[in-house]
Amino acid sequence: MQFQRSARGRSRPAAVSLIAVCLALVSPAAAQAAAHPEPPYGDAGLQRRLEDLVQAPGGPPGVIAVLRDGGRTRVVRAGVADLETGRRPQPQDHMRIASTAKAFSGAVALSLVQLGDLGLDDTLGERLPQLPRAWSAVTLRQLLNHTSGLPDYSQSPGFLSLLFADPHHLFDSRRLLDFVADQPLRFPPGSRYQYSNSDNIAVALMAEAVTGTRYERLLAELVYRPLGLRRTSLPQGFRMPRPYLHGYDTSPPPPPEDVSELISMSGVWASGGIVSTPADMTRFVRGYAGGRLYGPAVVREQRRWVIGGASEPAGPGRNDAGLAIFRYTTRCGVVLGHTGNTAGYTQLIAATPDGRRSLTFSTTSQINQAQTPDLLRRLRAVQEDFVCALLKGKP
Repeated sequence: MQFQRSARGRSRPAAVSLIAVCLALVSPAAAQAAAHPEPPYGDAGLQRRLEDLVQAPGGPPGVIAVLRDGGRTRVVRAGVADLETGRRPQPQDHMRIASTAKAFSGAVALSLVQLGDLGLDDTLGERLPQLPRAWSAVTLRQLLNHTSGLPDYSQSPGFLSLLFADPHHLFDSRRLLDFVADQPLRFPPGSRYQYSNSDNIAVALMAEAVTGTRYERLLAELVYRPLGLRRTSLPQGFRMPRPYLHGYDTSPPPPPEDVSELISMSGVWASGGIVSTPADMTRFVRGYAGGRLYGPAVVREQRRWVIGGASEPAGPGRNDAGLAIFRYTTRCGVVLGHTGNTAGYTQLIAATPDGRRSLTFSTTSQINQAQTPDLLRRLRAVQEDFVCALLKGKP
């Protein structure tokens, strides 16, 4: 079956145009960053690194990085936000944040743990008895660190057939797990690590069940408001709020195709549907990684690491998984955060454990191990350079 690129009359296999382009459905492979000489960390050196990335074969049309150190902000960008107009990327431009939205579901869940509404050892059987009995022993902790064993709904034939037929299909976000309700767990809960989009759907459903409040409102009350996020939302449809960073499919043949509004966000919801801006994501990761939303006891639990658990795509340096957060150990030090990729976008948000220094790194094409392993290695190397600039505090 072919998926038509109607804007230019081209086509490509559906497995590429939907599975790889929409939901980052592949399991994360720990691609290692390429070794390179120690780079300059000033603005000129970082600018060159971004320009080289944009000009690389299959590189993103645009990149914007926001580095924040205390009250000082540096914005480094290359390429364009929109190929038609040539407009430059801006920190207030909207974008799809992909799987970094999983950190938001973690923020909601851990805030409810702090409030006493949820416990990390609460099970699906206790909180969501309507889900399959075979899943009942899975705990909130295992959902948040991707050791649950839940089958990934976004890989199910039923889900994909609907998406192939109509990329703008309006899914019932609260019934996404129905696509795999007839399947057993992939492994005993807690026995291994496997990144799954189902995990964060279940987290949001647990949060709704214990509060009687819709997940979108919980995001507003527990995350957006405390951290001052004014341009962040969880839409159901496919339209992007203006202005926005246009996301592109840069795979051959050229020219790139705008895929910013390719799919409905109802099919990814709490697992990857949030729209935000580089400025808002900077505020979010500083507060989230820095533990501003809950107390030190919850922060300690969040930072119990599953060694080698990588985000998707893998972040810079060595990756270890916590509760809806990852530890990235680079050659220059440690930052905490999350990555994500979806149609037209690849994201990294990271901050020091105290939240004082942060990096938001956004590209306008999808870069991952399954499709573009060489470009991913290059991206991770550039991201590590930016982390080093952040941690070394060079002017």
